[in-house]
Amino acid sequence: MVRSYATTDIGRKRQLNQDFIYLSEVPVGNLPNVFIVADGMGGHNAGDFASRYAVETVVEEIEASFEKNPVRILGRAIERANTLIRRRAREDISCSGMGTTMVIATCIGRYLEVANVGDSRLYIVNDRIRQVTKDHSLVEEMVRMGGIDRASARNHPDKNIITRAIGARDYVEADFFNLELQMGDMVLLCSDGLTNMMDDETIHRILKGGGSLKDRVEELVRVANQNGGKDNISVIVIEPLADEVEHD
Repeated sequence: MVRSYATTDIGRKRQLNQDFIYLSEVPVGNLPNVFIVADGMGGHNAGDFASRYAVETVVEEIEASFEKNPVRILGRAIERANTLIRRRAREDISCSGMGTTMVIATCIGRYLEVANVGDSRLYIVNDRIRQVTKDHSLVEEMVRMGGIDRASARNHPDKNIITRAIGARDYVEADFFNLELQMGDMVLLCSDGLTNMMDDETIHRILKGGGSLKDRVEELVRVANQNGGKDNISVIVIEPLADEVEHD
């Protein structure tokens, strides 16, 4: 049994929530569950539209897919979303330049399949917190190349420049990860509105603290807003092996 809780919040500085989240603890097509966080970009309402349209397209493609391989299912769904967003941006001038990040997870037994494009993240949280996805951002590239250190990256002025997004180019390249889950693991999917407002240690402390899953997710959002709430904040937390923990 997979247990989860999700929320999205406009934050304290934005006039519009351009994030969009989706979760289903029951099967979607040939996947046993699906969890998605998308963070849209673009002028006026374009980012809001891009994130919602991309997620809805991905879910529709997953539902319609005859594939069994989760990487192929997710990969083709992301490609389809990219194609439709590019088409819409060409047809509608108000949508020109729109795009969205996306991180997707599905729990298949004791394994987690992940796909991501952009800088929305997925973490595994247990005795420690570990970032699984790698940001597709200019600053992350600078860190990887040794140009700046991790501490400097946190507050770099170009932090929001991303190098990959759904809708940015005719071809989209997603990263895929497969992980074996351990007893007690929690899975966190989030937009950068959370991670820009608090460090990993604070996230870990809150998620390992007391209270229900709902309480802990809402505390993450509360602290992000308390620390400035400079962007929209979206959080999904999954307990993929919840029944095994309870019956251990």
